[in-house]
Amino acid sequence: MDDLILNVDFGAPEPRPQKEPGNRKHQRFVRRRRELERRGVLRQKQLPAKPGQRSRPKPRRCPKENGTTGATTTGKARGAGAGGAPPVSQPQKGRGAGAGGAPPVSQPRKAPGAGAGGAAPVSQPRKGRGAGAGGVPPVSQPRKARGAAPGAPPVPPKLVAMDCEMVGTGPGGRTSALARCSIVSYGGDVMYDRYVRPEAPIVDYRTRWSGIRRQHMDSAVPFRRAQREVLRLLAGKVVVGHAIHNDFKALRYCHPRALTRDTAQIPLLNRRAGFPENVAVSLKRLTKALLNQDIQVGKSGHSSVEDARATMELYKLVEDEWEQHLQQNPEQK
Repeated sequence: MDDLILNVDFGAPEPRPQKEPGNRKHQRFVRRRRELERRGVLRQKQLPAKPGQRSRPKPRRCPKENGTTGATTTGKARGAGAGGAPPVSQPQKGRGAGAGGAPPVSQPRKAPGAGAGGAAPVSQPRKGRGAGAGGVPPVSQPRKARGAAPGAPPVPPKLVAMDCEMVGTGPGGRTSALARCSIVSYGGDVMYDRYVRPEAPIVDYRTRWSGIRRQHMDSAVPFRRAQREVLRLLAGKVVVGHAIHNDFKALRYCHPRALTRDTAQIPLLNRRAGFPENVAVSLKRLTKALLNQDIQVGKSGHSSVEDARATMELYKLVEDEWEQHLQQNPEQK
C-alpha cells in the first residue's frame, strides 16, 4: 500500500481584497444621507434599519371593487389619535364636534335657535305667528270672527230666504215651470229677483196665483242661466222657505237637508199660531196669525219677494229655539 502524503499549510491566510465601495453616485448618496442623519432631518421611516431590527413588511392593498381602490390601513391619517390609528370610514370632523374629537355620525346640521347642548331639532315645524309658549303652532283651528266675544260660538252660515213663482207648461198646463225667483237676505234685502223663461212653451200663466203675465217674459232670462245664478247664491248657505221642496223642484236642484229650513214643517210655528202641529198651514195664514200682516191679497197675484220676506220673519220668531232643537235632534235636520 502506497504512503499517503498530506501537504498542510499552517501559515496565515492571505487577506481577501476588499470590495470596491461602488460608483461615485452611490458614494455621494451615502455621504448626503449621513449628513442628514446627523442633522436629524430624516423621518423615522427614512432611517436605515438598526442592526437586529426586522423591517415591517409593506401592507397589502385591497383589491379594486367597481373601479375603486380600497383604503389602506397604514400611514398616520390627518386628525388621527395619538396611537396613530386612523379612523375607518368616518366622516370628517365637522364644526361644533365634541371635545373628544369624535365626528358626528349622520347628524343634521344645527338649525338656528337650537339649545345649548348643540342638538338640532328633528322634524319640528317652524314656530309661526301666534304660537304658544311651547312653540307649537295651532292645528286646524277655525279663525275667530271679528268682533266676536271671547268664548262665543262660531258664527253660523249665512241665512237667505227664497220663494219662486211657477207657470203651467205641457198638456193642459199641468206641469209647473219656474217663471220667477226671488232671494232675500236675513235682513230682508233683495239679493236676487228675476223673471225666468221656461224651456217649454207656456200654456197657463196662472196669473191669479203667480202674478206672471205675458209681458214679463220679454225681459226674462233663460232657465239655464237663472239656474246657474241662483245655485251660485245658495251654495253653502242655510235656505229658508215655505214648502220649499216645490221651489227646489222647479229649479231642478236638491239643497242639502242640513242647510234647509222649511217653515211649513216647523211645529213651533203652528203651536204659537194655535194650529195643530201636524197640519201644513199656508204662509198667508201663519203670517196673519203671528205677524199680523196681510200678504197675497188683491187681483195682481202673489209676489215672490213679499213671500220670501214673510218667510224669513216667521223663521226669526223661532230661530233660537228651533236651532237648539235641531242640535239636540240631528236626525231631524
